[in-house]
Amino acid sequence: MTEPANSPFDTNTMLAKAEILVEALPYMKRYAGRTFVIKYGGHAMGDPEAARDFAEDVVLLGAVGINVVVVHGGGPQIGAMLKKLGVESSFVDGLRVTDKETAQVAEMVLSGAINKELVGWIHGAGGRALGISGKDGGMVTARKVTRTRKRPDSNIEQAVDLGFVGEPEHLDTRIIETAVSSGLIPVIAPIGADREGHTYNINADTMAGAVAAAMGAARLFLLTDVAGVMDKDGALLTDLTPQDIDRLEDDGTISGGMIPKLQTCVQAVEAGCEAAVVLDGRVPHGMLLEIFTEKGAGTLIRAQ
Repeated sequence: MTEPANSPFDTNTMLAKAEILVEALPYMKRYAGRTFVIKYGGHAMGDPEAARDFAEDVVLLGAVGINVVVVHGGGPQIGAMLKKLGVESSFVDGLRVTDKETAQVAEMVLSGAINKELVGWIHGAGGRALGISGKDGGMVTARKVTRTRKRPDSNIEQAVDLGFVGEPEHLDTRIIETAVSSGLIPVIAPIGADREGHTYNINADTMAGAVAAAMGAARLFLLTDVAGVMDKDGALLTDLTPQDIDRLEDDGTISGGMIPKLQTCVQAVEAGCEAAVVLDGRVPHGMLLEIFTEKGAGTLIRAQ
């Protein structure tokens, strides 16, 4: 008896699934036992369906032997809470100027609500996650970020005080390694403390890049709201080196918020991460397409 075309036992459908598994197998073998650091953020964080897809992907990666470390953002959620509390926000080069009150709100939102929600999604998908921040176990020693900008009236550079905005000065991976060796997926909020114990809000891309470099990760994934790096005709650029990125920045192909993302990728690959990928976190299972198919789904950055 012939099965209906839409039957779950349809031969063509089953063969297509088998071919996908065959294509993925060499990549599974290549990355088994390696570490992937994934920065999860952007508007995909506010979409329950996208969050569910992300959690399923993370659990699947763990199931095939890949050590997954997640670093998450939460800028829109911090902004919403600050607005609710009547606290005004300002930005310099995409970084939120952070006074002590704002730093407390950022820690509450990042280490509390967002971190534990993401842990819950991973548990719901069948994984075991551990929610931590850069302050736990002394993982991240932060230092204050400094920025300068030119005065419009004189073109003279002047220092800009961003308050409690930090960057990793030192990263101790022991707590991450302990979690991974116990079969847990670390989910890290981008908060750190300096040597005097002051709390700093850290850009999630920057934190993920530092973790990937310190772990010698096989891949750093920056999930964002665009497909990757586009050329001037709107076509996706799939493979870039730091030299390519300098050239594309000079001719204006790369601009705006993509510049600091790619700077993070370059710093990570030059400091020990094998490769970094910028891809659209809103595409269902986009990470799996990037990892387990020949074509990929985003922009890959290698040191050379």
